[in-house]
Amino acid sequence: MPAEPHVNPLLDRLQPYPFEKLRALLKDAIPSAERPHISFGIGEPKHATPELIREAVVASLDTLASYPATLGSNALREAIAHWAMRRYGLPTLDPATQVLPVSGSREALFALAQTVVDGTRPGAVVLCPNPFYQIYEGAALLAGAEPYFVNSDPARNFACDYAAVPEDVWARTQLLYVCSPGNPTGAVLTLDDWRELFALSDRHGFVIASDECYSEIYFDEAKPPLGGLEAAHRLGRGFERLVMLSSLSKRSNVPGMRSGFVAGDAALLKRFLLYRTYHGAAMSPVYQAASVAAWSDEAHVRENRAKYVQKFSLVTPMLADVLDVRLPDAAFYLWADVSRTGLTDTEFAQRLYADYNVTVLPGSYLARTAHGTNPGRNFVRLALVADVNECVEGAKRIVDFCRGLAR
Repeated sequence: MPAEPHVNPLLDRLQPYPFEKLRALLKDAIPSAERPHISFGIGEPKHATPELIREAVVASLDTLASYPATLGSNALREAIAHWAMRRYGLPTLDPATQVLPVSGSREALFALAQTVVDGTRPGAVVLCPNPFYQIYEGAALLAGAEPYFVNSDPARNFACDYAAVPEDVWARTQLLYVCSPGNPTGAVLTLDDWRELFALSDRHGFVIASDECYSEIYFDEAKPPLGGLEAAHRLGRGFERLVMLSSLSKRSNVPGMRSGFVAGDAALLKRFLLYRTYHGAAMSPVYQAASVAAWSDEAHVRENRAKYVQKFSLVTPMLADVLDVRLPDAAFYLWADVSRTGLTDTEFAQRLYADYNVTVLPGSYLARTAHGTNPGRNFVRLALVADVNECVEGAKRIVDFCRGLAR
């Protein structure tokens, strides 16, 4: 018999993705056909793609005849740099050395760990929030490091309790993923949080990767979420060992474009560009041109935000009557505690789907058991990505479902 192929044994440590777990949970449930399906399960924007982006795609189709540069076009790097400077009040951001376009933040979040983590060092650690975006864990494991989970604290609006991390763990940490606004909780890091993390990075030398793909979805136009580069500037420091990652997917409703960027420490980005040159993950020139149009316009972003404000203002008080839930700091998720229903998060999701044809994601699927607890247990994540009428209808069904449980 032919020999079995050799494969990376670290792949065996990857867990099923949350949506695979959700499909398995719901596979035997048969919801009533009387109610059309409503999904709050996947964080995929459903608002229409802005016309200016569609027009830019069509206008640049001739560029398909050329290979794209991994570094991206000068026009795109300049558009990103100018946007970040406006958005975060930065005095300067060099588009030649401090900005790198990427094929969506997901791809870059994973690839960054392969660049900065030295998996040959015994006990190498990658810290990430818990609950968390699952890419962080997979990136850590395939880079040869151990993920260390920092549990969120409901008493601090689900901010991570970094003070609870032992000093010997910080000493072995090579990369810290932060997500602000957070997925799934919507929590935003404060300036004091950033001051603490920068001090730890200075002491131990680890890199901070700030995942900010939800930064443009918030509820008060006068109070946009604080970003990592902005925090560094406000604290009078440079961008050493710090990069931020952002994306057009949520901001501009173009998840299919896979367009994002990494910005910050020029030395890190130089090494990251080397990795990506071999990795071969260059963005299509068509989408580079469309991204220039997107990053250069704020009107469509404000219109997008207004739609989320309307949905959250209607849905949140409805659900607060039957679940423990409140408006998040930012992002487009509601993080709802279902304990008062008497059901676990998985039971809640399964029965809600079977009885009312509404999908939500169990919080325990987005977290790991760490330090004696799973901080996602008995929570569900609701992505308010559909139009306002569908979101309100879904909320009504959840209210009816919960009230039926109480009878």
